[in-house]
Amino acid sequence: MNAPERLEIPSLQQRVSPEEWQMRLDLAACYRLAAQFGWGDLIFTHITARLPGDEHAFLINPYGMMFDEITASSLVKIDLEGNKLEDSPFPVNPAGFTIHSAIHAARDDAQCVLHLHTVNGVAVAAQEAGVLPISQQSIFVLNSLAYHDYEGLALSDEERPRLVADFGDKTYLMLRNHGLLTVGKTIADAFLNMYVFETACAIQVRAMSGGVPLRPIDPRIIENAMEQARTVTKSQGGLLAWPALLRKLDRSDPGYKN
Repeated sequence: MNAPERLEIPSLQQRVSPEEWQMRLDLAACYRLAAQFGWGDLIFTHITARLPGDEHAFLINPYGMMFDEITASSLVKIDLEGNKLEDSPFPVNPAGFTIHSAIHAARDDAQCVLHLHTVNGVAVAAQEAGVLPISQQSIFVLNSLAYHDYEGLALSDEERPRLVADFGDKTYLMLRNHGLLTVGKTIADAFLNMYVFETACAIQVRAMSGGVPLRPIDPRIIENAMEQARTVTKSQGGLLAWPALLRKLDRSDPGYKN
């Protein structure tokens, strides 16, 4: 058996603007952190970010690379149709960008779109009731949650307007029988939102496995959840936790900076 091919990725740091390089660093870090948290699905999900100063340019992972292989320089710059905007030795999956492109185009606040097929997320997405109000994490999700019914693999442009209409102005989207999606004004926000979403699903799966009645949270508490969240995070959202997450990543897996 031949030894696995080693990926040689030349740095783009001197070929892009400082703003683009910082975006590349943050997005690559987001991929590596997602891998560390066990959110990967081999090569089949995506995290995308709109480049600063260019509403028609986005960064996406190369098709065929695992989340824990992504680097700042390997990210591919594409347009809303998934076409490469610059030369890159790495392929992209235009079909994989169908969901992302629809949301980026419709939502100015969706600077980052994070879509995953986690086991816990898909499990809850397959439950008729969806997310239940049974944990502290769930109250933040339920305060801004939308659902979109499964229509098969996301390959058809005809699904895009229905998905956008279902999502509306929410932060969390549960794709029925499919997975989880979050958006954020920053990569840090999208990541923190996904952490809360996935954790709420994991808690629900475990709580339901106990086989005893579940205790729901008062709806009045859910209505006030976002104000409480702003208080706890000092209105900084994901940016409050992001430096600590980067320090964690730098201690274990600094290769994303290449």
